[in-house]
Amino acid sequence: MLEKLDILLVGVGGQGTILASKILVNAAAAAGYDIKMSEIHGMAQRGGSVVTHVRLGSAVSSPMVEEGRTDIILAFEQLEGLRWLNYLKPGGSMILSSQVIYPVPVLAGLAAYPENIPGYIAARVPDTLVIDALQAALQCGNAKAANVVLVGALAARLPLERALWEQALKETVPPRLLEVNLAAFAAGYEYRKS
Repeated sequence: MLEKLDILLVGVGGQGTILASKILVNAAAAAGYDIKMSEIHGMAQRGGSVVTHVRLGSAVSSPMVEEGRTDIILAFEQLEGLRWLNYLKPGGSMILSSQVIYPVPVLAGLAAYPENIPGYIAARVPDTLVIDALQAALQCGNAKAANVVLVGALAARLPLERALWEQALKETVPPRLLEVNLAAFAAGYEYRKS
């Protein structure tokens, strides 16, 4: 059992960041961990930033992860991964979706979307895994399952039994969407760097 693990899940409104966090929390709780979760979302309905702090361990006293102390960042969108990079601790890991969602200033022509964010992050975080989660989810039958593809990639790195994750999915997603989400989870779980 891990003594402590701090994870940030970051994305924009509509990407299922909070649902993914609940799957993680349910799986870790079933494994017997003490867990604290805190979600922050501003203008999430309009594509604003959404971040969830998840801390698990034998005993967790605070739900918030301090800047520079996060073990793993699970980023659902490139710019969000870059925005929260300063929260990652030295030697931490980044799981980054290659998906790009232009924020309002970029759509309005007031700012440019940064180029080569995955390359920038990978140069600073050697343990960076970039996943085309959207394409993987489409292959599973539903683009909205991209969040669960990323959860699968996270699950492959954590010492929690796969069955606990699958049970957490059953408890969290609507039954009519379970099959596609199980397929999306499997796609992320089996994902390897090419």
